[in-house]
Amino acid sequence: MQLVTLDWVIVGLSITVAFLPAVLLARRAGSSTAEFFTSGRAAPWWLIGVSMVATTFSTDTPNLVTNLVREHGVANNWAWWAFLLTGMATVFFYARLWRRSEILTDLEFYEIRYAGRPAQVVRAFRAVYLGLFFNCVIMASVNLAAAKIANVMLGWPMWQTLLICAGLNIAFAATAGLWGVLVTDMIQFGIAMAGSFAAAYFALQQPEVGGLHGLMTRLDPGVLRLLPDFGDWKLTVSVLVIPITVQWWSVWYPGAEPGGGSYIAQRMLAARTERDAMAGTLFFNVAHYALRSWPWIIVALASLLVYPQLSDIAVSFPHVDPKLIGHDMAYPAMLKFLPVGWLGLMVAGLLAAYVSTLSTHLNWGTSYLVHDLYRRFMRTDATERHYVMVGRIVTALLMLAAGGLTFVLDSARESFQLLLSIGAGTGLLYLLRWFWWRINAWSEISAMICSFLLAAGFLVAQKSGTPVDPTVQLLLSVGITTVVWVSVTLLTAPTERSTLLSFFRLVRPAGPGWQAVQAESGVPASPDSLPMAFLGWVLGCTAVYSALFGTGSLLYGRTAQGVVFLTVFVVSSWWLARLLPAMWGGAGRAE
Repeated sequence: MQLVTLDWVIVGLSITVAFLPAVLLARRAGSSTAEFFTSGRAAPWWLIGVSMVATTFSTDTPNLVTNLVREHGVANNWAWWAFLLTGMATVFFYARLWRRSEILTDLEFYEIRYAGRPAQVVRAFRAVYLGLFFNCVIMASVNLAAAKIANVMLGWPMWQTLLICAGLNIAFAATAGLWGVLVTDMIQFGIAMAGSFAAAYFALQQPEVGGLHGLMTRLDPGVLRLLPDFGDWKLTVSVLVIPITVQWWSVWYPGAEPGGGSYIAQRMLAARTERDAMAGTLFFNVAHYALRSWPWIIVALASLLVYPQLSDIAVSFPHVDPKLIGHDMAYPAMLKFLPVGWLGLMVAGLLAAYVSTLSTHLNWGTSYLVHDLYRRFMRTDATERHYVMVGRIVTALLMLAAGGLTFVLDSARESFQLLLSIGAGTGLLYLLRWFWWRINAWSEISAMICSFLLAAGFLVAQKSGTPVDPTVQLLLSVGITTVVWVSVTLLTAPTERSTLLSFFRLVRPAGPGWQAVQAESGVPASPDSLPMAFLGWVLGCTAVYSALFGTGSLLYGRTAQGVVFLTVFVVSSWWLARLLPAMWGGAGRAE
């Protein structure tokens, strides 16, 4: 696989176009931390929605999907499809609350929801825990995928890829601020999606595949299942039952956090209104699950015919480091079939996806370390320009730390599992803290410490040769962590009443969990309706899943099944379209 002059021209043009917003918006981004981290709260719904989608589309995402499909078939994607339940809950229950809070980062939440020293401790702890450690694991995973792709497509060793990419990302993220990230995400998303569809199209043209019909007839039917084989109960439990019954509400995972958080919250906080926050997050969930899944799955399925064994990849790419060979390597391996010009577009698309994700994580992580740690607890009286300068320095240091961690990881699947393990058991707390006044800062501290220690213990066990089954890990972590934080909640003193009253007056959450506080606050009840939000959640999930499976059924040649799914999609979407104006009316009254 070798890029020619035309390919490099396309790559160069894409980099130029993508980086132009960073240059144009550099002065605005550097004017204040509000502009640098939240774009001055002026972003429209379509821009934040596209940015969310672009951020979750990185170099490791198609690699992960390929890894999942090659291991246990299409149904294995329920490991991330289940997070739609989380994403839609954020749309209908939490987006308005986040935007109504008027905070700069989601970590500011802790000092408006809790009080005193414990609130300060949890804010500072999570700034380091998420902004540095957790964030670097995510970026290292993305770096690893980029290194594997560059090794296959360009013959670059890992250190060369990381050096070049680090320079690009530091230059961009340190200059652009969130406005630059948002605008660039929009451009990069278009490039990345064009590359994804091109990769799927040319994968189908290979003689071993024989087009879409050949793909469906030459593969084992079990690989194509949208649901796992219920005859294999152990696989069904790990692939489907656990994700849709436990994982989606119990695990904190970037981009699918229960109750919203990280860069999803950052985008909602940057929205100009509550309505924009809701609409942008809704668009993200539709595009993330219904639009992007099948181009990646098609390439993954085709790779099973072209490279049935990992040894086939090794033979086809003898220059590739053997340590990098895994099922996730099959996706970049399939890109060698792209013709001249299209190969350049694909490289540009993957680079765009990579920069989009890394720039977001650098901006997000830096916002935690600068705004929520340095500015809040270390240097409280400096100028805005000073904090922006420190932010740019921290951006560079984060990228270097993530680059070093990249050498420790082996595969996209391993990284995904590690992130799930670290956040296991904390999700329910993040869902309930908006609707139950009794949760306090000690609840959060105990949950984070417990889940992290359990994840570290499981990782040590794995590295020492005594791994614990991932399903068992998840259930143990969720059970133990939940018992710990609920017990701590009930055994410690509640948050000071004045803080609870102030929080309710600001955010006005709905539901019975705040009735006593609401009666004391002297303000009207929340404009939000929990039954209406629940209906929106059900309709949203139904619409997206039916679109996802309807598209898959048509690709499989199951026309009748596809028509049924798409009919469900149309009906649920029509109902949702009638529901949303009523919900937005409530949001409008609260603005």
